[in-house]
Amino acid sequence: MKLIELIKDQPFLTDEDLSLKFDVSIQTIRLDRLELGIPELRERIKNVAKNNYQKVRSIIGTEIIGELIDLNLGVSGISVLETTKDMAFSKTNIVRGHHIFSQAESLAMAVIDAEVALTGVSNIKYLNPVKAGEKLVAKAEAVRVRGNNHFVHVRIKVNQKQVFRGKFILVVIDGDGGVEE
Repeated sequence: MKLIELIKDQPFLTDEDLSLKFDVSIQTIRLDRLELGIPELRERIKNVAKNNYQKVRSIIGTEIIGELIDLNLGVSGISVLETTKDMAFSKTNIVRGHHIFSQAESLAMAVIDAEVALTGVSNIKYLNPVKAGEKLVAKAEAVRVRGNNHFVHVRIKVNQKQVFRGKFILVVIDGDGGVEE
């Protein structure tokens, strides 16, 4: 029962995290999860994300880079991206910047409460390299709206260490391609 309660409260705990918490082997956690019908981490993330994709207005849910795990439209959002070798330079195993930027920009777009928007300005900074296989956790916050401009800040971390920050000004446009007033 403690396992069920813990995963209900914190659905993003890995089997490794759970094994440390309960001081048992990873195999024991996996067997207990299987017996209790608790899906593996990836499935739990997908289930949470599925509910959030339906809230997005500005882009199609499948255009979001990473798994959208939390969305408070017009306020904030969180996405997770599992990096892979094909996202990285083969020589250094460092993830290419455009993958990180894409996660940040798509999360910023998802957060704003608008039908159609484009990135007008972005001010970004890569703070630390990301190695293939690391999990990027992006958090976006809508900080203000001025006219048709939505200001969104995005921070991306790996293991609680910030690797990227971006400040986006997203411009809301009307259905005819013009700027909304």
